[in-house]
Amino acid sequence: MTIESMNHFTVLSSDLEKTKAFYINILGLTEGYRPPMGSDGAWLYAKDKQHSLLHIMSGRPLPDQAPGVIDHMAFTATGLQTVVDTLKRHDISYRLNRMPELGIWQLFCFDPDGAKVELDFAADEPEPTV
Repeated sequence: MTIESMNHFTVLSSDLEKTKAFYINILGLTEGYRPPMGSDGAWLYAKDKQHSLLHIMSGRPLPDQAPGVIDHMAFTATGLQTVVDTLKRHDISYRLNRMPELGIWQLFCFDPDGAKVELDFAADEPEPTV
């Protein structure tokens, strides 16, 4: 067996519309086809729309403590200044790190239910203005 790539992440949501709004309106994913599954949720796609990248599940209680050991999900992104402006406009806190040795900027924020999201931007993107 050889792993070829990451297929998707699944996040649990206490409010499907609020979670979709975060990933669609703030991070720029697109809602697409989700087969009938007998539960509420959404499948979100990146610009290539070839496969779903993020699955949202709702309609069941969130656990008191998050299961497992996964710390965060990371996406490759473009438009650092635009993302920073959007996060500020929506009062979403973030942490930004410049990682020149990796050739990236790392931006960390949290979705409405507390899932940590990392956005990686090319190091040659200009430092965002405050």
